Amino acid sequence: MSGKKYFVLMEGGKDTTQVFVSKQPRGAALKAATRGVTSIELRERGTNKVHVFKGWTEMVDKPANGPAWLPAKIKKANVSKSGTKRL
Repeated sequence: MSGKKYFVLMEGGKDTTQVFVSKQPRGAALKAATRGVTSIELRERGTNKVHVFKGWTEMVDKPANGPAWLPAKIKKANVSKSGTKRL
């Protein structure tokens, strides 16, 4: 068993077409934050749980061991979990 979970991005209490796959809800939230979403609500498929996060991105220096093609500044996503809700 791979442990993959599917998280559907919600906006205004309604599902969107965006689905993120990750083992943990934080991983899915980081993917959503990378795309520029700041108020993140992820519904876990197959359950009645909605994970709520606040997301933001910031420009940081590339890592020292980064590949040569990577630009000097990269966009890094961060999330902070606010809690969970039940539907």
